[in-house]
This record gives sequence, structure tokens and C-alpha cells, in this order.
Amino acid sequence: MIQRKLSKIIESDLFKGKAIIIFGARQTGKTTLLKAILSNYDKVLWLNGDESDAQAIFEQPTSTRLKHLFAKKRIVIIDEAQRIENIGIKLKLITDHIPEIQVIATGSSSFELANKVNEPLTGRKWEHQIYPVSFEEMVNHHGFLEEQRLLNHRLVYGCYPEVITNPGNEKRILSLLADSYLYKDILQWEYIKKSDKLLKLLKALAYQLGNQVSYNELGNLIGIDNQTVEKYILLLEQTFIIFRLPSLNRNLRTELKKSRKIYFHDNGIRNALLNDFRLAELRNDMGVLWENYMISERYKHMRYSAWWTNSYFWRTHQQKEIDYVEERDGKFYAFEFKWKSTKNVKLPESFAKAYPNHSFEVITPDNFEGFILNGVD
Repeated sequence: MIQRKLSKIIESDLFKGKAIIIFGARQTGKTTLLKAILSNYDKVLWLNGDESDAQAIFEQPTSTRLKHLFAKKRIVIIDEAQRIENIGIKLKLITDHIPEIQVIATGSSSFELANKVNEPLTGRKWEHQIYPVSFEEMVNHHGFLEEQRLLNHRLVYGCYPEVITNPGNEKRILSLLADSYLYKDILQWEYIKKSDKLLKLLKALAYQLGNQVSYNELGNLIGIDNQTVEKYILLLEQTFIIFRLPSLNRNLRTELKKSRKIYFHDNGIRNALLNDFRLAELRNDMGVLWENYMISERYKHMRYSAWWTNSYFWRTHQQKEIDYVEERDGKFYAFEFKWKSTKNVKLPESFAKAYPNHSFEVITPDNFEGFILNGVD
């Protein structure tokens, strides 16, 4: 059993008079996490929002009816709560009128669940997000040396729980996930008419990993307009498949404005979209896989450690660039990611002059653990 970083955090939130909301892509381990946390509790009711009988319970609820339905229960868990209409109001009913019950809701898409719980549950909820298993969680599970030895494997197959716990079946599991399961919530959304366009967009983003993304170019490639491209990307981000990294532009006229890069939360999903599971030693895209893995792992570490920073990439029209920049407490932390150790990688002079309060580090397989296991100095 892999101990997840959120376990102790969620345990500390129990029975504090607030609903607990857990977001995360499908198959990232939300249900497994809760079963582990609640294994020592009795009087637990599990409901699955994907199932019609669970949806029926909440069709016309009143506090009186819910009290009757949940009598003698201490904890009520609603998996895939985004499938229940107006879920926020229903969670508020339980929290306000049955305070002795701890209600927990999980969701694999924030575009419905977050929008429907924020206003009704203002001041009445704790929110958490779970990601594919992190490097830190695996180090805690079987040690740094063992996980370091698996680095090449993680770069190709990623860190979804089922992938990690079923060695030898990685390709099959990832192919099933990337085929449609991860996009189930999007495909059920009313205005997603052509799933083939969504898949083409994902493949295009997979090919452009590590590069700046143009909505106009993507639209022309796929055959949809810019607005639809932007809408699809937002939905993919809100179902925790991808995330955007904006460009830093503050002090120089030559800095790129309103540009963005797009990364995948998991390397394995990216490679499954391209049906490319070649060994690391045989690949020509290890540089971008390394960059994606480092940034996604840093992203996990920041969220789980509850320290927040503004994150960017930096580039000028003269092609001067930095892979990743964090802004924290007035200081800029610049990072370059190099799969193969190279000498004399220097910070662009124009960046150093524009942002004098900075630090710079090159992250390679020889020193990466500090970047994804430690906080900012």
C-alpha cells in the first residue's frame, strides 16, 4: 500500500464541521485513499455519483429525508459527485442540518463540481487535489535508491497507481486510460460533439510538449476555431489531464506576451496518446519528457506542501529562454532542465538584468531530487 501525501492532511480535517472535497483525474486513487483513511471507522456510507440510484437519492432532498436516509451513519462519501445535479446545495444541506455526519465528495472534473460547490459551501469546505503518485510518495514507500533506479521507467510509463502496481501491464493500462476513460466527463458535457477532435487536439499537444502552443495553429491543424481550441484545453485542464504554464513578461519589451506552454500531469498518458512506449535509451524526445516530469513533480510537491508560487516559462523574441521560473516573495528562481549533463549552461544576461533578485540552477538526473523534494530557500 503506497502511503499518499494527502492521507494525514485529510485525517486532520475530519469532523471539523466542514465538507471535504477531493479533486483528481479518474484512476488517481481517490477511492483507495479514502478507504485507507477510513479503514478504522465504522458507520460509513459509500455512494457513487455515476450510478442512477445514488443520483436518485439527491433528486429532491430535504434535510428531514437526508437525516432519515443517513441515520446512524458517521461518514457519507459521494464518489464522482460532479454527476449529481446541484451537488453543492445538497452538500450544504448535510453540513448545516446533520453536522454530526462528515460528508466527503470526490470529483474527477472541476468544471462542474468546483463551480457548483464554491458558492453554496463558502466557508463550509476543505478542498484537496490528488495527482498521479509522486516521486516523493514512492521514495517514502521503497526508498530513494530504488525509485532513482526506476527513473527511466517513470519517464516513459508515468505514475498512475495502477501502472505502478502492475509491472508488465503498463502499456495495456495506459492505452485503456488514454482511449476514452480519462475524458469521460468531457464527452458527457453537452457541447462536446466530436470526440475525434478532442483526441486530435490531445495528440497535437503531446507532440508539441515543451514548445509554445498557438491556439490558432492548433485550430488550423485540427479543423476547429480558436475559441473551441481554448474551450477544449480549459476542459482538459479542469479534468486534470494537462496544465498550462504562462510566459513571464514584466520588464522587457522583447519578452513574449500572452504565450503559454502546456504540460501533461503524467508522462505515461502523453506517451499513450502517441502509442510511443520506446525505452528511454531509444528515444529522441527524452529532453521534453524530462522537462514534463520535473515540472509536473514540482507541481505536485508545491500543492501537497501547501506553499504557493507563481510559475512561468520565459522567452524573448530573440530566442533567449528559460524552461521554468518561479516567483516567490519578490525573488525569481530560474531553472533549466537538461536530460544529459552539459557544461556552461548560463542564465541569459537579459533575464539577469531584468530580474536582479534571482537564482539559477540547472536540473539534471544527477541533482534533481532537491528540486522535487525540497521547498524554496
